[in-house]
Order: sequence, then structure tokens, then C-alpha cells
Amino acid sequence: MKFFTGIFITLLLFGCSQLQADRLAELEGQMNTFAEEKEIVDTVNRLFISTDNRDWDAVKGCFTNEVNLDMTSMVGGEPSKMTSQQIVDAWNQGLQGLKAIHHQAGNYKVTLKNKAAEVFCYGIATHYLPNTSGRNSRLFVGSYNFGLRKVGRDWKIHYFKYNLKYIEGNLELHKYAK
Repeated sequence: MKFFTGIFITLLLFGCSQLQADRLAELEGQMNTFAEEKEIVDTVNRLFISTDNRDWDAVKGCFTNEVNLDMTSMVGGEPSKMTSQQIVDAWNQGLQGLKAIHHQAGNYKVTLKNKAAEVFCYGIATHYLPNTSGRNSRLFVGSYNFGLRKVGRDWKIHYFKYNLKYIEGNLELHKYAK
């Protein structure tokens, strides 16, 4: 960012035309937007990676204090408001017995509006637990919708919706968890 600002100032000092100055200002704005979008996607990736690593403090740090959580496509019921701690406690309990968890996300679409953002992405999650059935894994395929807010210098998730397309594999894998 400082590099682009330096170029901008240098061109102004050496008498560049107003058109060039306007173009440089536009490019700097685009770079700022790109940087914000990267930070937003990094927050979502940090949520997935921290969940896989069971780093519950890092997971909690990805959320605002209160989150609108919608997992109804997978578990039914109604969307709910939960604290970040309630989400972490529920995920910790639900994933506790698994040997491995793996989330993979992509096809990000980010819409930035000042200090708010909406994110859509595809996602798969694999749960793995060796067991006597020999059916050791379960695969979730779907997409996510996130709402994020800028809180201080950080982007935090205040809205989380999972859109299940299908589940494949051992649907009773949780029964083998200890």
C-alpha cells in the first residue's frame, strides 16, 4: 500500500496529468478493497483451519460475541442466536471423539459494504474415525453464507449459515466416538 502511495506522490511531484493522478487514486482504492477482501477470506479460512485443529480459542476469536447461526439444512429446527462460547462448546462436544476433521473451502464470493461483508463459498468437511464397522469416514458437501463485521482492526463473523447438499459415508460415525 505504501508503495502505491509513494508512486502516486512521485508522479504528482513530477507533473503528471490529472488523468494519471485520478487513475492512480482509483488503483489505490482497488488495492485497499482487495486487501480487505483478503482479510475477510482469511477470517473464514482461519475458522475452518482452527476447527480442524480444535483450537477453540482461535475459533472463538473468529466470531463476534453473539452469532446468528443457521445449521437447519443439516439438523432441522430453527436458526438461533448463540454466543461464540456456546458455538465453541457445541462444536467441541460434537467433534470430540473424531480422530480427524478436515474442512476444504473455495469459490469465494465476497461482497464488501463499508465495515460489513457477505461471503459465499463452497465447502466440504470430512470426519474420520477408525472403527469396527470399517466405514471410517463421513463427508458433508454444501455451501456457506457468512456475514462479517469489522470490529476494531479485525473482521468477525456475526452470521453463519450452512447449506447442506448431501452427506455421504458412515452416517452413524458419531456412535463410535468415545
